Amino acid sequence: MFNIGPTELLLILALALIILGPRRLPELARALGKGLAEFKRATRDFHDDHSDQFSSKEADRVTEDSDPVSLSDGTPDDRHERRPPSPPGLNSL
Repeated sequence: MFNIGPTELLLILALALIILGPRRLPELARALGKGLAEFKRATRDFHDDHSDQFSSKEADRVTEDSDPVSLSDGTPDDRHERRPPSPPGLNSL
């Protein structure tokens, strides 16, 4: 993902240990891990809630209910018939 090799990772960890110190580094790592876990949980819950709302069966039902072109007897309704737009300049004919 970040394309970091083992040498770069060791350098980053060494710098973090020097800057933060041996007492604060585990606390920071723990807080970062808890924050990342909470973020994953929230995104999973959000995805689960919204995927339940729009299941494929419900989407199919909405599509069938909102079709204004067809009538109950299967003939097209002239008021809702879809026609391509006329080219410019042919409206005067």
